[in-house]
Amino acid sequence: MADELVNVRYMVDDVEEAVDFYTTHFGFEVRSSAAPAFADVVRGNLRLLLSGPRSSAGRPMPDGRTPGPGGWNRIHFIVDDIGSEVERLRGAGLTFRNEIISGPGGQQILLEDPAGNPIELFQPRP
Repeated sequence: MADELVNVRYMVDDVEEAVDFYTTHFGFEVRSSAAPAFADVVRGNLRLLLSGPRSSAGRPMPDGRTPGPGGWNRIHFIVDDIGSEVERLRGAGLTFRNEIISGPGGQQILLEDPAGNPIELFQPRP
């Protein structure tokens, strides 16, 4: 179903900062905002739910654990020229977890949003 959205939730420390990050650097558009608790942004068929500490998704679990940003699961953007994308994003002051690495399928690098959630840029082999 091509018209359906894929929904990914990211826990963030600051909803407004996250909205600014994704709209400025990755071309997302704001779908709705209930900042400072929650906002969602859309790019193509990807709906990114940005949940702050005040959102219902940020409430502690029965065992006391509190959802938070970070981890290693990530959204994955395919790019045509990974070198130029990295240069553009570094120039904007974004934080990277590593340098570009090559593997059997292509090249990749991980960067972080303001809350430390990972984003992968991937350039497939031709």
